[in-house]
Amino acid sequence: LAGITAAIMAAALAEERVGQVVLPGDLLLLPAQPEEDGERLRLGPVAAPRGRLLCGPGLRRGRAGLVVTKCGLLRCRGAPGLAYWVDTQQRRYVPVKGDHVIGIVTSKTGDFFKVDVGGSEQASLSFLAFEGATKRNRPNVQVADLIYGQFVVANKDMEPEMVCIDSSGRANGMGVIGQEGLLFKVSLGLIRKLLAPDCEIIQDLGQLYPFELVFGMNGRIWVKAKTVQQTLIVANILEACEHMTAEQRKQAVAKVLEN
Repeated sequence: LAGITAAIMAAALAEERVGQVVLPGDLLLLPAQPEEDGERLRLGPVAAPRGRLLCGPGLRRGRAGLVVTKCGLLRCRGAPGLAYWVDTQQRRYVPVKGDHVIGIVTSKTGDFFKVDVGGSEQASLSFLAFEGATKRNRPNVQVADLIYGQFVVANKDMEPEMVCIDSSGRANGMGVIGQEGLLFKVSLGLIRKLLAPDCEIIQDLGQLYPFELVFGMNGRIWVKAKTVQQTLIVANILEACEHMTAEQRKQAVAKVLEN
């Protein structure tokens, strides 16, 4: 009874909690919306158009609405479709289907590679999951190589499975990452911020000098610039961005430009 009472007290409209801190167990009620084509998705006393509501990381569907499972800031995105998620600073990665990640090849087992993606278990990667790969034309992948790919299977009851091709069989930027460069790890919240289309951090870093960046949703970043010194500067600024304000970041970039 105490748990039920606490959940009722923590209940609030999701739109009112956007941008605020939410805690595990909080109940987020969904705003009632007008009928659309007579098709409805019923969540207890609250209804939402079928296929229009997306439940992101840190939330799960409940009979009365959305239940918070992680501590963080509640975020919302509008059209197309209504999406809610919790923006956390967690560093432990849990594989999600469709996520693009950076993995490290740890072994070859028959026709599969084992890839460390930073989760609780390693992912499997078939040698046929590369563009142009056949039984006779196998990809040149060695142990300790860095792989950029996406998950096609990721749930708690099965081993994660990766591929390095899209739905049309094209690599589309996925595959083995170059041997040079630097790989480092940041929080998952910083990765989501860096992947935003209008990210000011990337725009500020672009003023320094040319470099290559690969972001993995598992919190890994690979960076390569013309020299080792430039690579380290970019990596250090990216790591520090998590704890710097926009003004502090601009001052750091301006100081590098002066030198």
